[in-house]
Amino acid sequence: MILVFGQSGQVAQELARLSPDAMFLGRDQADLSDPDACMDAIRAHAPRAVINAAAYTAVDKAEDEEALATTINGTAPASMAQACTELGVPLVHISTDYVFDGSGEQPFTPDQPTAPLGAYGRSKLAGEMGVRAAGGAHAILRTSWVFSAHGNNFVKTMLRLGTDRDTLRVVADQIGGPTSARAIAHACLTIAEKLQEHPDLSGIYHFSGAPATSWAGFARAIMAIAGLDCQIEDIPSTEFPTPAQRPLNSRMDCATLARFGLAQPDWHADLRDVIAELKGKA
Repeated sequence: MILVFGQSGQVAQELARLSPDAMFLGRDQADLSDPDACMDAIRAHAPRAVINAAAYTAVDKAEDEEALATTINGTAPASMAQACTELGVPLVHISTDYVFDGSGEQPFTPDQPTAPLGAYGRSKLAGEMGVRAAGGAHAILRTSWVFSAHGNNFVKTMLRLGTDRDTLRVVADQIGGPTSARAIAHACLTIAEKLQEHPDLSGIYHFSGAPATSWAGFARAIMAIAGLDCQIEDIPSTEFPTPAQRPLNSRMDCATLARFGLAQPDWHADLRDVIAELKGKA
């Protein structure tokens, strides 16, 4: 049995679709603000693999709640990793492009130095360090710009606003790879299975959609696929200030995914599927 931390998030919901036999722990069963409860849950269920799809993801709010964000994103994953190491089972932990400073224009490789710009990135980096320090079989999967038909995300926001407005001003100087939650879920399951037989593949991996684009470019694609006439106006990040600074360069080099037989997903194809699903729900 695979044990998944997370139940209502975008990736957790896609994991439930792809692996309905997995056990999913929501906040009422394992609150990540109580890291000891996470350890106890793993010990109690004795799974063959663990996937951590839960996190504190309020990037701006984290600037005022860094201690809580660090407990959930840092201490809890470290505790999970310790329990997994004790039981000899692999842990797949989802991380983020926010561990980098977003400098330059080249894709970041997994082994490049980290330098988070804000509290959220620091909290996620603490989790990475804790998972690695536990010394067990693990994969830290850094991803970016997650979208799906569930929860709150950029695609759903653009569709809602694009239906009501003729023009939207969208940031064009932040570049990254939109990544569907379903693709992330599939990657997590594939990696979890492979790590059981090949713990030597443990390490940090990057997984993001291709090709790289800006938020404005992503918005244009959303409007085109959805058949909306809303025009997108490019603006710099300085015209859309937020409490937390966003990395300008979120490109990630995903070449090492080949060790698991995985490749970067085409976000255009995944976007078409998500929009079709949303239209079906409407």
